[in-house]
Amino acid sequence: MQLNEAVSKRLSEFMQAKDMTQYQLFMKSGVPKSTISNIINCTYPSMKLRVIHELCQGLGVSIIEFFNSPLFEEDNLEP
Repeated sequence: MQLNEAVSKRLSEFMQAKDMTQYQLFMKSGVPKSTISNIINCTYPSMKLRVIHELCQGLGVSIIEFFNSPLFEEDNLEP
C-alpha cells in the first residue's frame, strides 16, 4: 500500500469512529474541504506533515495516535 493510501484509510477510520463528516473536520481543523477530499480520495501522492497535524487537532488526536496503526508498519508500505 502507498503511504497516501494508508493516511487516507487512517483518516477515514478516525472520522468514522467520531461520526464526523468532511465538513465537520474542515470546521474543526481549518484544513480546506477540497484538501480533505483529496486526501480521502488519494489524489495527493504526498502531503505535508503540517496538514496531517492540523487534521489531528481537528480530530482531537495526537500525531503519535494517528500513526500508531498497523497501516504504517514498514511491511505494509510500498517503498
